Amino acid sequence: MAMAAPSQREKTPMHKLFSILVCAAALETAAQALVQIHADLSKSQGAYKPIYSWFGYDEANYTDMKYGKQLLRELHDLAPVPVYIRAHHLLTSGNGVPELKWSSTNVYTIDASGKPVYDFAILDRIFDTYREAGVRPLVELGFMPKDLSTMADPYQVHYPGNTTSGGSNYPPKDYEMWGQLVRKVTEHLVQRYGRQEVATWYWEVWNEPDISYWHGTAEEYYKLYDYAVDGVRAALPGARVGGPASTGPGASKAAEFLNGFLGHCAHDKSAANAQRIPLDFISFHVKGRPTLVGSHVRMGLDKEMLDAKEGFRIVSSYPMFIKLPILLSEADPEGCAACSSKVNPSNAYRNGPLYPTYTAAAIKGLFELQDRYKVNLIAMLSWSFEFEGQQYFEGFRSLATNGVHKPVLNVFRMAGLMSGERVPTSSTAAVPLDSILKAGVTGSPDIDAIGTREDHQAALMIWNYHDDDVPAEATPVRITVVAIPQGVHRVLLQHYRIDETHSNAYTTWKGMGSPQSPTPAQLEQLRRAGQLQQMNSPEWISVHGGEAVLTTTLPRQAVSLLLLKWKE
Repeated sequence: MAMAAPSQREKTPMHKLFSILVCAAALETAAQALVQIHADLSKSQGAYKPIYSWFGYDEANYTDMKYGKQLLRELHDLAPVPVYIRAHHLLTSGNGVPELKWSSTNVYTIDASGKPVYDFAILDRIFDTYREAGVRPLVELGFMPKDLSTMADPYQVHYPGNTTSGGSNYPPKDYEMWGQLVRKVTEHLVQRYGRQEVATWYWEVWNEPDISYWHGTAEEYYKLYDYAVDGVRAALPGARVGGPASTGPGASKAAEFLNGFLGHCAHDKSAANAQRIPLDFISFHVKGRPTLVGSHVRMGLDKEMLDAKEGFRIVSSYPMFIKLPILLSEADPEGCAACSSKVNPSNAYRNGPLYPTYTAAAIKGLFELQDRYKVNLIAMLSWSFEFEGQQYFEGFRSLATNGVHKPVLNVFRMAGLMSGERVPTSSTAAVPLDSILKAGVTGSPDIDAIGTREDHQAALMIWNYHDDDVPAEATPVRITVVAIPQGVHRVLLQHYRIDETHSNAYTTWKGMGSPQSPTPAQLEQLRRAGQLQQMNSPEWISVHGGEAVLTTTLPRQAVSLLLLKWKE
């Protein structure tokens, strides 16, 4: 009798069978790991406001220095919308020589007879530079001139000492003279730059008056605010004034201060003129809290989001203020730009792609919180600029180092390429906002997107973010864009990327051996590496039934911008 034919398993040697099983398991794992992102261009979630186009720094005197001038022009060019700049120390006394966390303009002194003397030379250099660069000021009215301070000595405390402990952060001897100082400064700026131009600026009273930046009571700050906005409005009726620029409302003391200030504006009369208290915008700060876990950095996105959540909740409790613009006049991963990563190792996120990836996730979270509380967010100001005369990649929270752009600057460039209406997006690997608020991104990574649409164009910013800066495998991503207009059969794709090897001068610099005196050729290479780079040459993608499907692989701590353009 003939023998039966052997089964497929019997015909296959065991080592080959094992390889087949391993490959099948690997394919199944890869299929499970594929992240699906979906964007629907038929729906709107509201305007995509340019909350990204705001920047600030402690050292106002860096403004008109070599790399300060260069960077301001580059910030102007990153987006087709106005870019606003906020700086400390616009009214501080001194010789105009900057230090870490310190600057001065010496705009105000008192002569021997007790009369005010105004010297606008240094202030004019700062504001002239803004005008030449095409950026607009968010004028922070601070700090207290020495001859007006209730604490004249010590007036300046040098870093790394407590720079906010000196007389520049004390109340005025005379609030009427403070109001007059603000009026004179405003009058001068109106005269120099024109009423029409200055009317586009914002005027913010002080900085973080709920902590050591203000050595007075909350009630004394309210009085400072009243006299300041009265002075601004006396010189420029209709000027946009606001505050209080307080710290993160996720802390109960800061929340109490913000609530008290809003209550003052809502219910009290001005100490300056017994009239209604002007309030055209509301400002406060939101910060994360990076820490070291073993040898790696763990970011604190939950802390920044909680600050925003509580601040928006407080604003929304005042019906009369709920539609006012909200300026997060500092929105950052932590609170000390001038504390280098050599001083604070937990700040080691600043040079590489973790910083922009964190920022991308924060942009979406802030828009979601705005929508939840139905408030009017217009600014998430990055307290980052440049530090003149410091070493390359020293680890400051900055956008550029000696004229070389850092990766974080490119996420703002990406944001500047988006416009129009926000559209709904979904991702099979997104970490929900409520989970971030509760525990950050410490479990699975947040692989998510924010999208926009306008005529003949759509854009998707996608990221692979984790609070823990540890190596991980790249993730395959499939992006499906639906509701592309009828009649469109293909779209032009431009794919921009920030990661370890794209839009990243830091990796290039390390590959050179981390030179502190790069040659001209090296410097040119670093400058090119610091620009926003594309993953591909622009390519045409087919559209079927209003749907386009794109695929990419996204490394951990990376951001992509997919820009789609078409003709109808």
